[in-house]
Amino acid sequence: MKKFFQEFKAFISKGNVVDLAVAVVVGAAFQKIINSVVDDLIMPFISLITGGVDFSSWFIVLGENPDNLKTITELKEAGIATFAYGNLINAVINFLILAFVVFLLVKMIAKAQNLVPKKPKEEPAPTTKKCPYCLSEIDIKATRCPHCTSELPEETEKAE
Repeated sequence: MKKFFQEFKAFISKGNVVDLAVAVVVGAAFQKIINSVVDDLIMPFISLITGGVDFSSWFIVLGENPDNLKTITELKEAGIATFAYGNLINAVINFLILAFVVFLLVKMIAKAQNLVPKKPKEEPAPTTKKCPYCLSEIDIKATRCPHCTSELPEETEKAE
């Protein structure tokens, strides 16, 4: 069980792509909660500020309305085209809240990653050195400088 949690910890603490994937999965899982927060908590306050207007009832009829239908549901059932921009406003608010929650999750994961001590990176062995005569950069295994043709002393040859 301990190994499972160690593997899970390693999975969570990988790069930005994994952080984003985890945030998307968690965000999708929270979609119903976020919809409820928007529809049941935030939208009533916005409606109160806007004078009791419900965004989901905002629409424009794109065609003839011979029966003088009043609600978007009645219009859609009658097959009359509508431009429901109020639903778009609700969707934008849902998106902004979801994006904020995903941001908070990614931020928490990044903070958790910073708590794990990082191993110092080992520098690779040098592959070049400087010629002591002309100061050109040459291959580390060179015994003669290809620029000035000087023979290199042994101590320069072994420098790493």
